[in-house]
Amino acid sequence: MHQASSRWIRRAVALLVVVAGLPGTVSSRPAAPHLDRVSFAPRQDGLGHVVRLHVSGPINAYSAPDANGEVVEMVLFNTRLGSGCRFDPAQGPIASYEAMERGSHVYLRFRLDPAIPVRVEAYRDRGTADLLVTFTRHDAPAPPVARHDPPRHDPPVVPVRTAAAPSRAATPGDAMRSAQTRWTLDTVVIDAGHGGHDPGTIGVGGVREKDVVLAVARKLGHYLEELLGLRVVYTRSDDRFIDLKDRGRMANEAGGKLFISIHANAARSRSARGAEVFFLGMHKTDAARKVMERENSVIQYESNPDHYASLDRQSLVLQTLAQSAYMRKSEELADLIMTQFAERVHRETRGVKQAGFYVLFGASMPAVLVELGFLSNPEEAAFLRSEEGQTYMASAIFRAVRDFKEKYDRDLHLANQD
Repeated sequence: MHQASSRWIRRAVALLVVVAGLPGTVSSRPAAPHLDRVSFAPRQDGLGHVVRLHVSGPINAYSAPDANGEVVEMVLFNTRLGSGCRFDPAQGPIASYEAMERGSHVYLRFRLDPAIPVRVEAYRDRGTADLLVTFTRHDAPAPPVARHDPPRHDPPVVPVRTAAAPSRAATPGDAMRSAQTRWTLDTVVIDAGHGGHDPGTIGVGGVREKDVVLAVARKLGHYLEELLGLRVVYTRSDDRFIDLKDRGRMANEAGGKLFISIHANAARSRSARGAEVFFLGMHKTDAARKVMERENSVIQYESNPDHYASLDRQSLVLQTLAQSAYMRKSEELADLIMTQFAERVHRETRGVKQAGFYVLFGASMPAVLVELGFLSNPEEAAFLRSEEGQTYMASAIFRAVRDFKEKYDRDLHLANQD
């Protein structure tokens, strides 16, 4: 790509605020599934209880259970409440519960017995379309799979029909305004890979991955703050090393709604080139596996690399299922970023892929890992170390987030609401 003047770069950045064309027509959709029953059963190991949400068909997306004090809330998106829905009596640590349908979504709220502290997780039942919500006592042994605190941004439920007497009165308007505030895409967590004593890839001419990705992360954060008014949280804003397991935790604690981890690639062949974007899942190609292994190898710089010893193939499958509520959105964001790289920045691309990156395990939100290009390729290394190249790549990711947010708001009926 030809060298651009600083004036042209300023103009290009200014053009980032140009609104995209009107969305296309909406295609017809199949009938939404409905919730038919809520039932309870003790866990077979005696360590808690399981709530089964009986549904008529697969639910495309649901929020991770949000534990807030003695209340746990979750949302079944694009789901209806069956006219004859059965509400079984609450059991175990659940003192009472309630459910309602509003805005084409079903909202659930479980009130807990304060004398029985629990951790809560939701996942899809393997043999049916049902969802299972597990309430595990805190004194029970932790599972071998890495588990992480759920995000604190799911919409609260409005009590309408209940299985127990409501403990307080609330107006639908107040509850929906609260839901809009908590669920709005307002915080993006940007993770600049590597850092500190971990330089990442050292490319042609000595360019270091940790320096390139930090520069792009800062530019991206600036655009998101200045042009979209979003809150930006950096896992690192300077040259320091952060353990992989801590990056997702930081995102959750910050109330992040998107997690974007930025990296640069390398290969033995100096001709290898192109950007690619990953979301969490089982790798399907040898190339994806190699990228995953290279990025995951940074645990050698951590004080306790044994933490990851139990994260095998089975763990990845279970973790992917646990985060299935975010997978579709992660893939949507990955596709948008790749489209911007290819069509707006005219970079060679290698596609959207899945792989088991440790850094994505802990982020309880839509999460992607971006490989900007190959620092082992002389041309791409020169581009990515330049001010122009970093501006191009950051602005492309910005436009993808902007487009993602517009669709996200429309899908949740938040756009143009008070």
